[in-house]
Amino acid sequence: MTAFTTTVSADESQVRHIVVFKYKDGADPSEIERINQAFSQLPEKIPGILSFEMGVNNSPEGLNKGFTHVYQLTFTDVAAREAYLPHPDHKRFTDLLGELDILDDVFVVDYAF
Repeated sequence: MTAFTTTVSADESQVRHIVVFKYKDGADPSEIERINQAFSQLPEKIPGILSFEMGVNNSPEGLNKGFTHVYQLTFTDVAAREAYLPHPDHKRFTDLLGELDILDDVFVVDYAF
């Protein structure tokens, strides 16, 4: 296994925030699209987000364990990510997830680079 190291302090680095959703069986595609739209609008509402990408798993390996939708945000730094988490617009987004109740599971991975 290869080890990765960085010479930049994590506090000074950009932060990648990866969110992966597993939707419940039978989730309404229009509700998934509503989540996609709401998530994609966060960079317009929350300072410090440099980029946003999303996509649907198409790996032929079959190792996704039912997780299908990937969302990637890049923040200017750790402070921007820390400000995003409690931000009212992020809170409204998480409230929407609860309201629609179509998520089966979620995992999040962040890293500085």
